Amino acid sequence: MSSARRDVPADASEGVLGRVEALEEAWLAGRDVLADADPGLARDVEELLPRVRERVALGADRTVVALAGSTGSGKSSLLNAVAGAEVARPGVLRPTTSRAVAAVWPGSSPAALLDWLEVTQRTFVDGEEGADGLVLLDLPDHDSVVPEHRVRADRLLARADLMVWVTDPQKYADAALHEGYLRGFSGYEGVVVVVLNHADRLSDDDRETCLADLRERVAEDGLPNAHVLATSATEGLGVTELRGLVADAVRRRQAMAARLLEDVRACARRILELTEPPSDAPRLSGGVDDRLVQALLGASGAETVVDAVGLSARRQVRTTAGWPVTRWVASLRADPLRRLGLRPDPDGERPDAATTEVRRSSMPRPTAAVRARTAEALREHADGVARALPEAWQPTTAARPDPDVLADALDQVVVAAPLGSPGPPRWARALGWVQTLLLVVALAGLAWLAALAGLDALRLPAPDVSWHVGDATFPWPTTLAVGGLAAGALVGAIAGLFGRTTAARRRRQARAALEAGVRGVAEATVVGPARARLDTWRACRAAAERAASGPTRRRSRMA
Repeated sequence: MSSARRDVPADASEGVLGRVEALEEAWLAGRDVLADADPGLARDVEELLPRVRERVALGADRTVVALAGSTGSGKSSLLNAVAGAEVARPGVLRPTTSRAVAAVWPGSSPAALLDWLEVTQRTFVDGEEGADGLVLLDLPDHDSVVPEHRVRADRLLARADLMVWVTDPQKYADAALHEGYLRGFSGYEGVVVVVLNHADRLSDDDRETCLADLRERVAEDGLPNAHVLATSATEGLGVTELRGLVADAVRRRQAMAARLLEDVRACARRILELTEPPSDAPRLSGGVDDRLVQALLGASGAETVVDAVGLSARRQVRTTAGWPVTRWVASLRADPLRRLGLRPDPDGERPDAATTEVRRSSMPRPTAAVRARTAEALREHADGVARALPEAWQPTTAARPDPDVLADALDQVVVAAPLGSPGPPRWARALGWVQTLLLVVALAGLAWLAALAGLDALRLPAPDVSWHVGDATFPWPTTLAVGGLAAGALVGAIAGLFGRTTAARRRRQARAALEAGVRGVAEATVVGPARARLDTWRACRAAAERAASGPTRRRSRMA
């Protein structure tokens, strides 16, 4: 049967196992989504995978051909005609066949195969030369009034290598055959033969009319290339042709692989349907969207922290390099970072990732407007991911990050972010010492002036304390006092200028650190899970495509 051999690799077993591995890979990748979307697929895949491996392990030396059909279609008589011996006993009681009967041609031992098929009624026949290895089954009626019979028939249909559907002029158009079975085997034309039995009861013209109608119906069932022929077990009509089709399939030893490949393809195609991307799917960058980062920065209170970093840096400069007499005033004001719970511990240590203690900030809660912008950014991101995925794979609202968890993660970013040095810069300390020295100089000048005033009050002679520059004369006490105060003011102005520069630099550093931390939170809680779902979907679909398409070699275990 030429159509039975399409796309069958030279090494049939390896080809089948390669497809099975691809199908299993697809199933394992997307099982949670696929099982929810199609519970029947879960049942079929988990039944198929071990069945295919078991059948391959039994080998292709034996070909299992099943005669399936309705009550009274003449399956048993046709089995006897093909076998050339009375294997199954036809009868008038309905249903006639309650258990499968096997006609076994010469060949390798069929015991393990028949045990796997659970067929106990076995008859060994000589059969036609060239058909060695054939196991021909007469199945229970698929329309039996006994449910157990239908279950047995369905089980053997799933395990047969080649299916011969036997019908008759009265029932060939029944929905039970076409809708209940043949349409379910759409695409299996390589391993399906449809037989119009009891054709001797029709005139030649009626027979051709029925055959043409049956072929049309079978094509509509998705089997346009399936063999359809007329037979009569009593008259021998078409029996030779049927026997030849079966013998050809047995000789080529490829019906098993063709059937198993179609089974795997059928499940793979169902997975492909559930993983079909939308036609208008957007291309996702895979990175963290800047709009999302900015929204999360707003939710984290980053600008409040950045402002506090700048104010804290300027406060440090004022309390360190300011005029010593007034610098204590600045120290009375609380550190902006400490008010937010972000100032390092007194020993200068900040918590890091290895710290077991979870610290909290005292950041104010985001405003309603900020929360709304954050929710909108999260929704836009989720919608973008959803538009790129099939409906079954789209993340639900419940899959979005929990607002409380997200808020806690953002707070931890703020707490752990390096927000600048815990102490004043070294130049501020140096200027602080200079300010102290200048204060001492100014105080010395003032004390000297006071001493001179005392001598003058006591009418005591005062020493000459002047120094000269050309014709100009300057008293040392006044020079020290005024110079110390003026120099202190100048140093304070310089410290203020440097302080603003330091504050701006620390603000930039803090903003960069917070943005990096927030980007990490976005990656971990928003983008990462979405990317993982996209990657899972892509892996599932890629594996399903391998299982459903051309020949697939089994992957080496050494790879």
